[in-house]
Amino acid sequence: MVKMSGKIYIVGIGPGASEYLTKKAIDTVNASDYTVGSTRAIELFEDVKGKIPFNVKDLLDKLEEGVQLACDGHTVSILSTGDPGFSGVLNTVLRISKEKGFDEKNIEVIPGISSLQLAAGKCHIQWDNANVMTFHGRENIEEILPVINNGKTTIALPSRKVKDMAQFLLDNGVDPERKVVVCERLSYPDEQIVEATLKDIAQSEFTYMCIMVIY
Repeated sequence: MVKMSGKIYIVGIGPGASEYLTKKAIDTVNASDYTVGSTRAIELFEDVKGKIPFNVKDLLDKLEEGVQLACDGHTVSILSTGDPGFSGVLNTVLRISKEKGFDEKNIEVIPGISSLQLAAGKCHIQWDNANVMTFHGRENIEEILPVINNGKTTIALPSRKVKDMAQFLLDNGVDPERKVVVCERLSYPDEQIVEATLKDIAQSEFTYMCIMVIY
């Protein structure tokens, strides 16, 4: 008996609000046998079959389950916040697929709108001329130091709390009066955009769902 070849779609779901879902993303999820994603991500879609929700602790297990279902011949959508290729699950899914012998030709990435893009739009930044950096899941935040004073605006996803990133910059000689904009919970009803000095940001509290724009 010939083994069926499934399909994996890695679907970018945008910054969080359903209005930022692309039609391609909606159509792909609706047509899939199974959908793997956080509960919040899955709830963005109205017609989802075979829901496989995950949380931070069981993320890898659920991604492996999704890839295995594709190996067994099913069509699987894996939801990734923002865009899969920017602080998303793309590399992790590719690694798991390789380990399981799933043909990469049967993996398709559906790009999404990242919170970084939305922040750039809110702040009227031509972001192809900015330092674009992500520190999600990384501890090497010192990589921001060589570019922070290169004359370009820096748009960053902090690794920890926003105030920790701000304090790190202060501790490394960045001007306390440097202008910073924090875009918090973009696309959600309680979205807020705060403009302040680096010194003031280091003394402020924000949720983890933030983008820092450092001028």
